[in-house]
Amino acid sequence: MPFYQEDKQLQGIVLEILKQVWQQFPELEKNQIALTWLIYDTPLRGASYRGNHLCYPASLVKLFYLVAVLEWLKRGLVAKSSELDRAISDMIIDSSNDATSLVVDSLTGTTSGPELSRNAFLTWQSQRNLVNRYFQSLRWQELEGINVNQKTWGDGPYGRERAFVGEFLENRNQLTTKAVARLFHEIISDKAVSVEASHYMKGLLARSLPPPSLSDIGEENQITGFLGEVLPKEATLYSKAGWMSQVRHDSAYIKLPNCPPYLLVVFTERPTSSPNRALLPFISQQFLEAMRNQ
Repeated sequence: MPFYQEDKQLQGIVLEILKQVWQQFPELEKNQIALTWLIYDTPLRGASYRGNHLCYPASLVKLFYLVAVLEWLKRGLVAKSSELDRAISDMIIDSSNDATSLVVDSLTGTTSGPELSRNAFLTWQSQRNLVNRYFQSLRWQELEGINVNQKTWGDGPYGRERAFVGEFLENRNQLTTKAVARLFHEIISDKAVSVEASHYMKGLLARSLPPPSLSDIGEENQITGFLGEVLPKEATLYSKAGWMSQVRHDSAYIKLPNCPPYLLVVFTERPTSSPNRALLPFISQQFLEAMRNQ
């Protein structure tokens, strides 16, 4: 069963917003965006556009590593340490790829390095798939087809990581906006791993408003250029954003005064022209206005 109730009225709003998006950003084709929108009414209501489309998730995959590492810690499958704590925090707060590498190595017992012999590589490959197998075991229909076993990188994978991702990157990470929305919902609802773990994750995902400028804190700013940029200072924001080259994604839980909370996950794919940092803030503004009109 879906974890939220599909709502025809919300679906209509999504399509109207997308019409405005394509008018404002004609370089963005209709197959280069996917989103899922949830409103925390009773029952939980939502709508999607290409919500089951598998897409490279950029740094949003780090949400899945966050949940997995806390589950591993709860089960005693990895040892708690100050260095792992630091990596978990940096992975989410600053979106550090180096920190993510340490977390994935801790989860799977694998390391990056030169290419391996075939038998050694098959053993390594099986170990690296531990995180995938964990999420498959949850049997959420929203997780169908996802892949969350690759480290994030800046310049590309090398050695055994390159062999693992495939000649044409065909085995790279893949997520849907519905899968991200489901996982984020579990965190927000205190259902992910444990109530205590969910509270800890929300602390890492909490973002300060208004956002600082890129000139203040650099390219890894998790608000500027994303869904949180247009929010009023009285809003509550939990979010995880990701970007690579021309691709920008975001997942955000937003609470406004006098409105029910809502969750928005947006993926974009490579447009035909230069990336436009105004795209996700524009989308966020349209949903902000839609919520105020609910």
